[in-house]
Amino acid sequence: MKLLTIDGHFLRKAIIHAVNKLEENKEIVNSLNVFPVPDGDTGNNMAATAQSAAKAVAALETENIYEVAKAASSGALRGARGNSGVILSQLFRGFAKGLEGKKEATAYNISNAFLAATEASYKAVMKPKEGTILTIGKSLALAGEELAKKEEDIKELLKGMLASAHKMLIKTEFMLPELRAAGVVDSGGKGLLYMIEGMLEADYSLEVNLKTPIALKETVMNSAFASGEIDIEFGYCTEMFIDLETGVNRLKFEDVEDPLKKFLDTMGDSIVLVGDENIVKIHIHTNDPGLVMQKSLTYGQLSNIKIENMRLQHEELVSFAPNVKTSTTAKTSKPAKKTPKEPEKQLGIIAVSSGKGFTNILEGLGVDYCISGGQTMNPSTEDFLSAIEKVNAKEIIILPNNSNIILAAEQAAKIEKSKKIYVIPSKTVPQGVSAMYSFNPDAKTSEAIKSMETSAKNTATGEVTFAVRDTTIDGLAIKKDDILCILNNKIIDVKKTPKEGAEVILAAMLKDECEFINIYYGENGTEIEAKELKNFTEKLNDSVEIEIHSGNQPLYHYIISAE
Repeated sequence: MKLLTIDGHFLRKAIIHAVNKLEENKEIVNSLNVFPVPDGDTGNNMAATAQSAAKAVAALETENIYEVAKAASSGALRGARGNSGVILSQLFRGFAKGLEGKKEATAYNISNAFLAATEASYKAVMKPKEGTILTIGKSLALAGEELAKKEEDIKELLKGMLASAHKMLIKTEFMLPELRAAGVVDSGGKGLLYMIEGMLEADYSLEVNLKTPIALKETVMNSAFASGEIDIEFGYCTEMFIDLETGVNRLKFEDVEDPLKKFLDTMGDSIVLVGDENIVKIHIHTNDPGLVMQKSLTYGQLSNIKIENMRLQHEELVSFAPNVKTSTTAKTSKPAKKTPKEPEKQLGIIAVSSGKGFTNILEGLGVDYCISGGQTMNPSTEDFLSAIEKVNAKEIIILPNNSNIILAAEQAAKIEKSKKIYVIPSKTVPQGVSAMYSFNPDAKTSEAIKSMETSAKNTATGEVTFAVRDTTIDGLAIKKDDILCILNNKIIDVKKTPKEGAEVILAAMLKDECEFINIYYGENGTEIEAKELKNFTEKLNDSVEIEIHSGNQPLYHYIISAE
């Protein structure tokens, strides 16, 4: 039986099936990372982004296909993680734009939506590169455009689009030198095709549930949280969406942003208020979620309501920690007084940090708020929006400190309307540290940014980690568990021990003129070995100033910077 049109119910199921398929295969997508390092996270980032889209539509009951597509777009936008996740969110955004005004869609409408998705995704990237997820999205769209001229069956349309895109995916291995050297196809493109496969494999006669994300790594409990030392001032984590179109006055987000933010500011902390035209999302920690809901209802209907008792969760979590005395200090007899905010300042700084040591360094240099993240833990757009809300400043500089996080930071900057946000494209944490050393809080914002950007660009970064698979890159034969010597994102050698790897990087850095070298030892490095590396460097060049720090970073034995 031909499928000539689809409505909102069908699209909702299709999105959930697509996300479930990606979730099941995200480890395969991770494994296609070009570098054989232990932090390939394209699959994780795409799955987390897609999960946000699916959660936004899971409870929708509308037949209107545009309303479902728009909700998925909003969810993906705020949940976007990593470059691949941000591009995926833009594919969702363009797809929704292509269905604007439609209650149901034909094959022709679907093909147009894919074309709009491709256009939006290319616009999101400053310098689009072929051989990536962008190419696969475009391949789907162009195939759909041709097929829709003669094919009315939507399933047959998608099958033809998928077959064409699979052929293009194979070609990606030869479109980029790094993919050809590693012998892999593009990971983001592979993830996107898993989603299309999920749509086609689905049984739409049955209801579908969103699968629970597969945990890939053990979560380490924060020691203070585990020991019961947290003073939970506002006990209920409260989240909800407001549909402004259903309100009496049919307001826009910009109409309600300021008054709603002022109200929420009196009700608790950890406030995140974001919006997209007619949809508003609220996140707040409060002692009275009922009042928050009552106020929100004056603007429109509520959906995706979630209220969690953090005090109860804390007590339950602590009970699992052996040999720990619990001493929850929150008082529930009366609402706690809100801690006064720091006075508003002109310029604040947010930085992404991987490791407690790096966080201490960045905060010591003047960073107002550090987001825990980096490789394997890319913060989402909403993580940045939450951090922006916490920094009481008119203008904010963001240091992403990872090339895979820059797009998510820039997306948050576009969404945030109440503050001026600047993103300095720092690609490593040492670049962020160098930027902070040159930061002058008394300078004009434009001058401060220029100085920080220059310092970041002039900082070379070396990394010592281990290989997770066999491969060959730039003529180097790499075996699983070999030590990789990475300088400025290029593998320059392979060794057997972390110390040998660090020595290779230090010797390479000294070939160029540099005045300062910083050695950051991670969870798998040691201070004793770091001191030996300092002695090694001083023997090669005794005029260079060398400092040793505990970065406490995971996965990377040593991170080394040269300025």
